[in-house]
Amino acid sequence: MTTVSNAPRSPWSWIPTLYFAEGIPYVVVMTLSTVLYKNLDISNADIAFYTSWLYLPWVIKPLWSPVVDLFRTKRFWIWTLQFMIGVAFALVALTLPAPGFFRLSLAMFWLMAFASATHDIAADGFYLLAISTGDQAAFVGVRTTFYRLATLSAQGGCVYLAGKLIATTGSVATAWSLVFGLLAAVFCVLGALHLFVLPRPVADRATAQGADTLREFFAVFVSFFQRPGIGLILFFLLVYRLAESQALKLLSPFLLDKRVAGGLGLTNEQLAFAYGTVGIIALTCGGLVGGWAISRLGLRRLLWPMIFAMHAPIAAFLLLALYQPTSLWIVTGAVGVEQFGYGFGFTAYMLYMIKVAEGAHKTAHYAICTGFMALGMMVPGLKAGRIQELLGYPHFFLWVLLCTLPSFAAVALVAKTIDPAFGKKAA
Repeated sequence: MTTVSNAPRSPWSWIPTLYFAEGIPYVVVMTLSTVLYKNLDISNADIAFYTSWLYLPWVIKPLWSPVVDLFRTKRFWIWTLQFMIGVAFALVALTLPAPGFFRLSLAMFWLMAFASATHDIAADGFYLLAISTGDQAAFVGVRTTFYRLATLSAQGGCVYLAGKLIATTGSVATAWSLVFGLLAAVFCVLGALHLFVLPRPVADRATAQGADTLREFFAVFVSFFQRPGIGLILFFLLVYRLAESQALKLLSPFLLDKRVAGGLGLTNEQLAFAYGTVGIIALTCGGLVGGWAISRLGLRRLLWPMIFAMHAPIAAFLLLALYQPTSLWIVTGAVGVEQFGYGFGFTAYMLYMIKVAEGAHKTAHYAICTGFMALGMMVPGLKAGRIQELLGYPHFFLWVLLCTLPSFAAVALVAKTIDPAFGKKAA
């Protein structure tokens, strides 16, 4: 007979691996896929349009987020979905060498995206239940760090490995198939690990109660949209990342594109170093500093500095597009500055979503917030590639800078609604 220990487990024993597992599939679907398709000679317009549609599972995940609350434990959802994501990675590996690879691999990315979006619901809800409220703000920096380390592994390590394998095998499809096979193996290991190491908080239980299940399902949404100031909340969630939503889809293509096409002509290995390694380290440091700063000073006091830090450095990409420097160190430095500012500023967005999710149905309400965040990323990104092809890279990044203005307006409206003490760690 198996016994389950009720002894408290340190958050350090599971938060790092949980958020590493949460980060990998999201980064693969949203960012690594753009590098993959650029290597396979898909156009910028098609890359931006079709990979932006992959945001849809994160947009509509609030529609099924109550299911995670109502049925089974979040612990069960976490390790089960990690095995499912591993299967999706394996299927991508199998489809890439096929003649219709673009359509087939997109279908597999859709499967991965739905599993990953549901995993996010369970993981974020588990985080809110398994550690105390006082520790949640302090561990935002930790979860962000390991999420960014996942980004480093996928966006840096996998891109670098793919570049080396392309040189070794002479085949882009074969190289990337091997990379996705490795990712499949990693997720099988993570699923097995979390089956054993995740704690079993008393609050992590299914809430469905027979005939009341359907009523509870709709009550989750009603309670969210009845929040005071819901219009302002949604405006903030939708426009805070308006500029990034367009830049993100074109950063890797810009860095990889030939110089005659307006890009910087980096190799996969150089991209992995500049954007996928130095950039992610800078992003991680920005997130850590942001989490620490908020725990000391509170979200309200830091909201303006964070929005400026997040958006002003976008000018670095405009300068790169205008001057097309040949020095990898100049490119890397510009990427690092921009990514540090983004990591610092994005911490405010995460804490704001935690604030909005306070109260009953934390898991589902946080998922609804992230759904609106994904919608704000998906819709502008759909046409980003087409805008870039029409304007060219310099004017495209100028357009991105102009798109920061609604974000500043949202911060001006929201700042005064936040309790000055929110986010501060108790002394």
